[in-house]
Parts: sequence; structure tokens; C-alpha cells
Amino acid sequence: MDRTQGQAEAVEQTAAASVAPAVASAAAGPAAAPAPGPVARIVTLTAGDFTLTVNPVDGSEIEPRRPGTGGTAPAKRDAADRAARDAAARPPALPGPAAPAPPLLAREEERERLVRLLGRGRSVRLTGPAGSGRSALLDAVGADCTGLAPDGVVRLSGYGHQQAGELLHALYAAVYEASAERPERTQLLARVRDIGAIVLLDDLEMGGAALDELLRATPECAYLLAATPDTRAPSDDSHLEEVFLGGLGRADCVELLEAGTGRPLTEEENAWAGDLRFASEGLPLRFVQAAALLRQRDERNQSSAEDDDDEPGVFEERPRDAAFVALPTLAEGAAPAELLASRVSESARAALRIACALGGEMPHHAHLPALVGDTHADAAVAELLGCGLLTPVGTRYRLAAGVVRQLEEAGFADTAAEEARTAARHYAWWTGHASVTPERVASEADAVLAALAGADVVAAVLLARTAAPAFAASRHWEAWERVLRSGAEAARKAGEVAEQAYFHHELGVHALCEGRLDRARAELEASIGLRGALADKRGTVAGRRALALVTDREKAGVEVSPPLRLEPPASASEAVTTVVPAVSKSAPTTPMAAVAAVAPVAPVPAVAPVVPVIGRAQAPTTLSEVFEEAFPLDPKPAVAAPVVPAPLRAAEPRRKPVLLAAAGALTVVVLGTVVSLAMTGSDPETPAGGVGPAASSTPTAGTSGGAGVPGTGGNDPAPDPGTTAPDASEPASPEPGLSPDPNQSQRTPSRKPSSTPPSRTPSSTGPTGTSSNPEPTQSVPTTPPVSTPPPTPTPTSTTPANPSATA
Repeated sequence: MDRTQGQAEAVEQTAAASVAPAVASAAAGPAAAPAPGPVARIVTLTAGDFTLTVNPVDGSEIEPRRPGTGGTAPAKRDAADRAARDAAARPPALPGPAAPAPPLLAREEERERLVRLLGRGRSVRLTGPAGSGRSALLDAVGADCTGLAPDGVVRLSGYGHQQAGELLHALYAAVYEASAERPERTQLLARVRDIGAIVLLDDLEMGGAALDELLRATPECAYLLAATPDTRAPSDDSHLEEVFLGGLGRADCVELLEAGTGRPLTEEENAWAGDLRFASEGLPLRFVQAAALLRQRDERNQSSAEDDDDEPGVFEERPRDAAFVALPTLAEGAAPAELLASRVSESARAALRIACALGGEMPHHAHLPALVGDTHADAAVAELLGCGLLTPVGTRYRLAAGVVRQLEEAGFADTAAEEARTAARHYAWWTGHASVTPERVASEADAVLAALAGADVVAAVLLARTAAPAFAASRHWEAWERVLRSGAEAARKAGEVAEQAYFHHELGVHALCEGRLDRARAELEASIGLRGALADKRGTVAGRRALALVTDREKAGVEVSPPLRLEPPASASEAVTTVVPAVSKSAPTTPMAAVAAVAPVAPVPAVAPVVPVIGRAQAPTTLSEVFEEAFPLDPKPAVAAPVVPAPLRAAEPRRKPVLLAAAGALTVVVLGTVVSLAMTGSDPETPAGGVGPAASSTPTAGTSGGAGVPGTGGNDPAPDPGTTAPDASEPASPEPGLSPDPNQSQRTPSRKPSSTPPSRTPSSTGPTGTSSNPEPTQSVPTTPPVSTPPPTPTPTSTTPANPSATA
């Protein structure tokens, strides 16, 4: 009981009121006595092809809709119903005298333009920063557009909506009289297409494809979308008109301050207003808050001046020496939340702490007496709204832009966890009460979700358990799904298996109503498993019935398209020739360059390779041919190379180094063989002993009558000190009278080593060379040469020039 008033507290009164019907039913007789516990709020809805019975005790039950029920479009609301619906969509009236609304200044041009565009059926996007007066301009435009559209003016709030589906359902519920039906997507799109209304959508938070979906679904509606510059821009195909809102001028700011204070400004206040306009860019919200600062300053200074001669009483809290309150500084005028909050009542400060704990959401003024603990706390909302700390959002209020951050810095969020826990327990009691309609719970959806996010796991499970059936019955299914997911996570952390099974069952039913069969099967199977572990027969039966509906929907659903079958590629004779772009001859051709994407095409012939100036069908066999190919003397016609198929040419870059190495090795071997044959043919006879020296890869052409060293040519250099000059009587030296070999005279000496290893014995021959390019020649060994295979993939054997040399 209240010790001062002698009345029962609110919690005790409501508890007694809830117990009284149960007592009366028990007195009526045993047949009418209900089960112990709270009265279950069971609501039956039509959701597409299903009939949904929301049961808060055992879980919702879903079954196919009976033939002949539902399926027809309901009637539209008349003018009286639309007016009542529009009044219900506005924020609630606050207790106490109504505060005068701030005037709408310097918006006449934008107002006329918006009305003109909406009258032509054009949709407009009104863009302005937070606090620029977008909501006030929407109210004025809505009043001017009354009677332009057949379905009137519809006000919606886009705060918290990132997809178009929930907004379409809200538009459908505002125009049609369908209190117990939530159509499926196909029915919804067919019915909203016939709506012709002017839709005022405030606090838009979506853009791009989601906004295009909303506009395409309602072609007969003209939208006025109010958004901030941070909102995602619409797509290029949306065809929206853009109207931008800026700040107010200096004269308009002064006029707004005078309207808020009720008196003309002084010179000092005029100068302060000019500086404030420059700092805040002329936003009307800042000057509404500045007017509240000036009113509070006037009240303090006027009260202190009047009570100067009066002696303060014993019980008065007023200080004995009251100081004069000076004009706020420019920083306090730009961020006035802390100063304004310090001058309001204690109930208003407690309401601000609750709003900070709920992420800026202000509960309905009817909840503040229970949350704050003051019977007169419901007047705090009007006090905060007059100070500019609150702003209307749909059917509720929340803290204005920037106020949450300023209050958190001032320490109003220090008790956020305790305030959120208190709010969660209060809303858990309120949403579960049988006298509260689902529509009232849906109007407090944002505050309930904020309390659910900040509460501990025990309070979160209790709140989700009681709020989920109310959201389902009110057809606010986006909030229903969010509450179920938060409740399932909180139940898992708290270890409440029964509650976790309930949340999974509800998630499965929700997914089934939305047509997401895979998600519905997963959630229902999880719920059945948990309830089977708890031996909950009634819950298991309800889950199995819903799972059977999922199976039936999967079997009766749209036939799945057959799998893609790839046909085998057509043969060369059956290939279809298609037109392909010309291929440059300088670019390499790959086998897959001209393959078509759908039909097989004929193979494209390979492009003839570019051949050098001198081309040979075979590899060069002599040293002179190698140099002639590298440095051509006379240009020769190129030999046409044979056409190589495309798959074979793909490996040509890898074989080129190997072929060049093999050709070089073959050249060296052939050249050594030719020189050996030439030298062997010039010998008159074989030396005694039957063993002759091995042939050298470089011929020696020195004579004993040379001008240089004996045994060498006249242009040959002197031999090294460690070597011995060749003897003219050696069999390897040609006779002086013989003429040199014509092949040897035309060849250019090679610097490549011979195929036989050089000898390091001192009896080797000295350097020899030709007259054109002298070069030292390595000595030949006296031992029989050993044949070494060349470094080629196929070894090549050489035949010795002298059969007796290999013996």
C-alpha cells in the first residue's frame, strides 16, 4: 500500500484485477472454472492458405485453411474509417495543457512544390539533415493533399525497416479492413496494386533495390519519402524527384526564438542567436532547444528577483542568495542536452535515464509511473517534448538527434543495465496481461525490443515468452521474428530447454507462413527433438503436425526444373559452323579460342607461323650453314612451313630449347666427323705401329716454310711456353705440297669444343689456324678416343675415321 495516499500500488491493483475474474469464474461452478495461471490470449488468424491459432501456452497451431473461407479481397475503408486510422497513427495526446507547436518558417516554396508534384502523381524524396523540420513539413503537405487520392492520405513510419515487405503489409492494413488476415506475398502484391493513395513515409531507411520493390508494387500511389543524407540513395530507374531542405536564415531563426520564448529578444540575445545559427547551420531543432534554454533562464531570473525580499522558509530548497543566471555559451547552445536535463524535474531526468538505457526509445507516458515510481511521471514526456529533447516517430516518441550521445557523456547511461532490467520485467508483465490488446503491444514494439536487447537472460526469456504471441496476433511479424530469435538465444544461455523448444516451434511456424520451407523444417525438427527429450507429448504432437504440413507443401509445391543435361559434343561432320571474329596472325591461336558457348563449331584452321628470312627444312649440318643462317649474305625466299595442327603447336614453346640443344650437338658431331674424314683422306700412309692419332675438330694448315714459328703458318701466333710446336713429319700434319681442302678454306673456325676430350700431354700439337681468323688449337690425344654420346634425347653414334684407331 502507498503510505502517503492510502491507495494500492499499480502493480497490486492490476494483479487484483487479473485475479478477480478467476475468482468469479470459480464461484460460478466447477464447469466454468478456468485452469490456474494467467488467462491465455488465443487469437485465430488467416495467413495465406493456412489458419493460424496463436496459443501462448503450448505453441501456435497451424492447419490448412478450410475451403470457402478467406481468399477474397476485403473491402476498403471509407472516409470516416480513414480519419480514425490516421488519428491512431499519430503520437498519443499527452496529459496536461497542450504545448504550442513551433511555427513552420521559410518552407512555403518547398510546400507548394511538393503538393504540386504529388497532385500530378509523382513520387518525391525529401532529403534533409536530422532536425531540419522534415516531419513538420510532412504534416503540412498531408493536410494540403486531403482529397486528392481516392484512398486518401496514409502516414507510415519507415524507422527500423530495411525491407519493403513490412511496409507493404502496413499499407495494406491501413487501407483495407482486414483485422484477422495476413495475406501471403502473392495476394498482398495483387491487393496493394489497386491502392491509390498519397503515402507520407517518414524516417526512410532503405534505398536501392528495396525502395524499387516498394515503388513497383504500388504503381497507383504517390510517395513523399523523408530521409536523411546518410540514407542509401535510390536507383537510377526509380524516377524520384529530389527536394532538399536546408537551414533557416538569420531572420527566421530570430523569429523562431521569439515564438518559443514569447517575447522579443535583446541585443545580446540577438548576437547570440546569430552565432548559434552559424554554429548549427540554421537547423530548426537547435533553435527550439535554444528557446527552451532562454525560457528556463527567464524563469530562474524572474523567480529570484521576485523573491529577493522574502525570507526563505525552513522547508524551501531555494538557496538564500540566488545568483543571476547568465546567457548560455555558444557550446551550450550547440549541444544543450546536458544543460536542459539539469533544469527539468526529477521525474523527467529519470525518464531520460530510461530512454538512454533503451537506446533512445521513450516508453509510453502511461508506463512512466510504474517505471519511475512517481504517480505524476506521465507529465515528464510533455516537459521533455517542450524542451526539444524528444521528437515524434510514428506513434511514439524518442530522443532527438544527438541527444543520446550528449546524455551518455553527462553520465545518464551509468545505470543503463539496471534500467533495462526494470523495463524488461515491467513489459513482461504488461504484454502478458489479458486486458492488453495486441495492437497496443505492437505500438510499443520498439521499446519492447530495446528492453529485450538490454536485459539479462532471465528477464529476456520471460519478456520474449509473453511478447511473442502478442506480436503474432497483431500481425506485426517482423517484430515477432526478432523477439523469437532473441528469446531462443536467451533461453539457450539460461539453460531453459522447454522455452528454447517453444521458440524453435514458433520460428518454424513463422517460416512456414512465410513460405520458407527449408527454414521451417530445420526449426520444427529442432523443437521436436527438444520436446521429445522433455517428454512433452502435446508439444511434440503440435510440432509433428506442423512438420507434416511442411512435407505436404514440398510435395505439392511447384515442380522443380529438370537437371541440366550436357549433350555429347557433335562430330566434325555434324559440327555447325558459326561466324567467329577474325584472328590476328601475330597472336598465338589456342584450341579453345573459337569454341562457341552453345553449339559446337567446326575447328578453326591453324594460322601459318611466321618463318625467318632463311628457312631450312632440315637442321644445319655444317658450321658454315649455322653462321650463314644467323648472318645471311643474300636474301633467300622463305620456305613455306607445313601446317601444324593447333594441339601440336601448343607444345612448341616447350620443345624449342630442346630442339636447339639437339641441333647444336648434332652440328658439332657432324663437323668433327667431316674433318676426320678429310684428314684421313690426305694421309699417304698409316704410320708404323698401326695406331694413328685421333682426328681433331679443327684442321691444322701450317707449313714448315712459314714466316713464324716452324710448323705454323706465317700469321699464326707463337705457341705457349708450355706447349711444343708440331713436327712436320707427324702423320697428322698435311704435306706442304698439298693444297688445302676447299671445304676447310670456306668454313669459319668454330670455338665449340670437339667431341673428344683434349689431351694434356706435352707431346700434343701446337696451335694451328687459318689465315683469315687465327685461333689456338687444342692438342689431340695419343690414346684411342672414347666415344661420348651427345646430350640429346636420342643418342647418336659416330664412326671413327680410322678403323685402327679404335683397336
